[in-house]
Amino acid sequence: IKDIRLAMDYIIIVAGGKGLRMGSDIPKQFLPVCNLPVLMRTIRRFREYSADINIILVLPKSQQDYWHSLCKEYQFDERYSIADGGETRFHSVSNGLSLIPDNVEGVVGVHDGVRPFPSIDVIARCYETARHQGAVIPVIPVVETVRHLEDNDSRTVSRDEYRLVQTPQTFDIQLLKRAYRQPFTPMFTDDASVVEALGDTITLVEGNRENIKITTPFDLKIAEAILRN
Repeated sequence: IKDIRLAMDYIIIVAGGKGLRMGSDIPKQFLPVCNLPVLMRTIRRFREYSADINIILVLPKSQQDYWHSLCKEYQFDERYSIADGGETRFHSVSNGLSLIPDNVEGVVGVHDGVRPFPSIDVIARCYETARHQGAVIPVIPVVETVRHLEDNDSRTVSRDEYRLVQTPQTFDIQLLKRAYRQPFTPMFTDDASVVEALGDTITLVEGNRENIKITTPFDLKIAEAILRN
């Protein structure tokens, strides 16, 4: 029997924050920025990139009723599937991946739900590069001076040797599925580190500085300034 594989693109949007650094009872992904919750802005950005991309939202089960009530309040009717959040980000992404059929070929991205401003160009760059390279992450240069701490000492290191990592991190679907069959380890800090554990190489592409991760009240102010401009 011939193995027929479907070709599709996916984005897994992981939103499991509790809002502790915000000092808020409302999880940060649900906080409004210029009258629309952060997570809705993030989902819409990927729909702007592609009308056909399959969106998988990963949310803790305890937050899903609140999310659905927000969707009614804001009349938010974008198409997406929903998966339950896990104990760690690794387990959350794994739950999202389980919604992608095993016979699918294409590219899957993993994105932070509280990063609503990846540029369309950056998203496209990540997906198109992943079609050829298999594993891609967007990065930006370090502009501050960097010091390395060791015991009670510290020293300046060359910032030219470092990059700040953003999302979406994009991968060949079959590669990422294979990577997430590995047992969890605390060394898995992002999806690229999971794929690297298989021995695969990660390709870097240019990100965009506006693609901030909203985790503090100051970040909210920056987000509002980005939208106003």
